[in-house]
Amino acid sequence: MSNIPENVKGAVDIDPWLEPYAQVLSERRYLADKWQYDIQHSTNDGSIQSLSKFARDSYKSYGLHANPTTKEIVYKEWAPNAKKAFLVGEFNNWNPESHELNERDEFGNFKIIIPKDPITNDFAIKHDSKIKVRFVLNDGSDIYRLPAWITRTTQPNKETQKQFGPTYEGRFWNPENQYIFKNNRPKFNLSNDSLRIYEAHIGISSPEPKIATYKDFTQNVLPRIKYLGYDAIQLMAIMEHAYYASFGYQVTNFFAISSRYGTPEDLKELIDTAHGMGILVLLDVVHSHASKNVEDGLNKFDGSDHQYFHSISGGRGEHPLWDSRLFNYGSFEVQRFLLANLAFYIDIYQFDGFRFDGVTSMLYLHHGVGAGGAFSGDYNEYLSKERSGVDHEALAYLMLANDLVHELLPDQAVTIAEDVSGYPTLCLPRNIGGAGFDYRLAMALPDMWIKLLKEKKDEDWDMGFIVHTLTNRRYAEKVVAYAESHDQALVGDKTLAFWLMDAAMYTDMTVLKETTPIIDRGIALHKMIRLLTHSLGGEAYLNFEGNEFGHPEWLDFPNINNNDSYHYARRQFNLIDDNLLRYQHLNDFDSAMQHCEMKHQWLNTPQAYVSLKHEVDKVVAFERNGLLFIFNFHPTNSFTDYRIGVDQAGSYKIVLNTDRAKFGGHDRIDENSKFFTTDLEWNNRRNFIQVYIPSRVALVLALDK
Repeated sequence: MSNIPENVKGAVDIDPWLEPYAQVLSERRYLADKWQYDIQHSTNDGSIQSLSKFARDSYKSYGLHANPTTKEIVYKEWAPNAKKAFLVGEFNNWNPESHELNERDEFGNFKIIIPKDPITNDFAIKHDSKIKVRFVLNDGSDIYRLPAWITRTTQPNKETQKQFGPTYEGRFWNPENQYIFKNNRPKFNLSNDSLRIYEAHIGISSPEPKIATYKDFTQNVLPRIKYLGYDAIQLMAIMEHAYYASFGYQVTNFFAISSRYGTPEDLKELIDTAHGMGILVLLDVVHSHASKNVEDGLNKFDGSDHQYFHSISGGRGEHPLWDSRLFNYGSFEVQRFLLANLAFYIDIYQFDGFRFDGVTSMLYLHHGVGAGGAFSGDYNEYLSKERSGVDHEALAYLMLANDLVHELLPDQAVTIAEDVSGYPTLCLPRNIGGAGFDYRLAMALPDMWIKLLKEKKDEDWDMGFIVHTLTNRRYAEKVVAYAESHDQALVGDKTLAFWLMDAAMYTDMTVLKETTPIIDRGIALHKMIRLLTHSLGGEAYLNFEGNEFGHPEWLDFPNINNNDSYHYARRQFNLIDDNLLRYQHLNDFDSAMQHCEMKHQWLNTPQAYVSLKHEVDKVVAFERNGLLFIFNFHPTNSFTDYRIGVDQAGSYKIVLNTDRAKFGGHDRIDENSKFFTTDLEWNNRRNFIQVYIPSRVALVLALDK
């Protein structure tokens, strides 16, 4: 251990398998630390600045800013390939020459100060008026772009589209009455508190075939999330994207929130209202790539193809599958832009953290595509200098991003990595040699459940395989468990409910007739799969909007292939409000499950001790944080006086029962039963209890104190 560099010693102490790669880990950490040092010492006056100050000063100086006292407007833009820059818009009748950004420094930063209107003594540019920036290039040609740091862009109306096309329009957002936050952020302790995440997309959050709004979500969906017991919302597709069907993953304007759903003030009200309910709000942030759009995006912003991105000619500037541009994370100005973007969303909109999209694509030069993306878990795939193909600059950026977010919101901000590769140290703290994420998504779990439902009969389910997959995670690196997310809901795939019940959901979900075997099985397994994933699969839990009640059908955004239909781009919350349908039972169970975890807590606690994986009986039993979980997946057999090992002696009571009639079950369990331990060892536990556990039922027991 004496040869291990000090800057990664903590990581190697946690995972001794890292020891042969300690030097590689040290070099990777050193790059991020060097960049941080460079940023801290990049001031003009020789002072040392924090990452927070750097990021905040950047978003407060670049872009358009209105001074409410002097009524001046300052506009600053980085465009090193441009010779001249001009601000044009409705305020100057689109005059291409009148408002030149005549301050230009050696780095290609242009700046203009627009004084107040001498007649009105007000801002020279009216709130919400249209603007663009015009660049004159060295060859004399000119190009028009939306300012890179613009905070508001909108889709043109149909008449404008007919004349000029669908390119988004830049707006000067400076409302007289800006939204004032009323509520403090909810208190959340990363070390101890549970995270139960409700993943949502604003636009689909209505039963009606339309684009729902921020106000719709605030009024109609937030109360549902509160009822269910989730303590965090993860909002997708917030950063502006010109193509709705991209699900928000082809971002065009990084500092603008999607105008389809309403105004910036509406989003602030949504987040403030959530905070008042005690709910954190996380942003699904896309820093892994950017839209190829030129006129309303970052692509070729200053006329070159390598300003914010790697050059296309160099082979690293485009994603091989996503048809998008890839950032040059080694560029100081790109670091400024992306770090400032994170600070902007935390400060201006009061987001509480981020789910970083496409981390696997960022981490590797092969982007997880092809042979390079077939990860087996061999450490050489991540840490070998010859074989890993890790993009050191992207990894260093992610380290800096985590440093910044946790500096802005100490001990409270949440960062989640969408990484399918299982990169070691990704969720270890930065100060011991990790990348600094708090959680990674347990992306193998939904794949396992879908594969089981597609390929295996119920009686052939392998309890050992299920338990292994749910518990197979790196020591001291937390994961977000989920049975399904938005990926499984998309057209071309099916939700768990649809795999379980398929066409029967259209005809047999009514309570006015006896349940059918398909529906009975589907409702039972839907609950059990979610509870087992929730309790065994991770340190946090995630559910995609609508899946909590077994939302039927798939998710498909309006596009040319479906005649621009919104029929499948919605969430049918009306189904759970109809007391004649069984969707209410799944919804009520999900609420009971979240509230049970809230009261007794099993998330963010040490991994469970699994005492039983019985392949014949199809029974799984485990303890976690003093709770006892019992699952009987057998399709037909119920068991009386079934012996379950438990370590702590005492009297146990039922705190959650999937068989309750309110949850679509058969009320076969007496929930007033008490279970007294017998002082004899069973399944390597010091005591046992005996329970009645019916077919396709799960129980959670707690000590009766």
